[in-house]
Amino acid sequence: MAIRIRPLRRSDYDAMIALFRVCGLNPKTNGRDSLRSFAQQLRRNADSYLGAFDGGRLVGTVLGTHDTRKGWINRLAVDPEYRRRAIAARLVLRCELVLRKKGLEMFAALIEPENQASEAFFESQGYDILPIIYARKKRRESV
Repeated sequence: MAIRIRPLRRSDYDAMIALFRVCGLNPKTNGRDSLRSFAQQLRRNADSYLGAFDGGRLVGTVLGTHDTRKGWINRLAVDPEYRRRAIAARLVLRCELVLRKKGLEMFAALIEPENQASEAFFESQGYDILPIIYARKKRRESV
């Protein structure tokens, strides 16, 4: 069966969290990755929160957001059993297309320094890999 990409739904939440765990993304289910937070995010990003499905099985995700100036590629994850099949490339391309329709022309992704596979992937998709220092501030640890 062909891999199908469609917008994520609230009902995909449990499968998404399981996929994040399999991919080592350490979801914050008591914070920003809680069902409540996901439902709120989904209302704002319904067309750019995407899943790749093999039949009914969620095998990939990308959560596309934007800050009105640039599109952000977040939580790109592909089940290890499904890697090397261009699923990540399809997810990113589709996410970029959705964000382009909103007028965005620049896209970015944060990559953990030790994640050489993600760095190589984004470079293969035409992204410039830039050394950057990321500063953040949390209101509480669970965020």
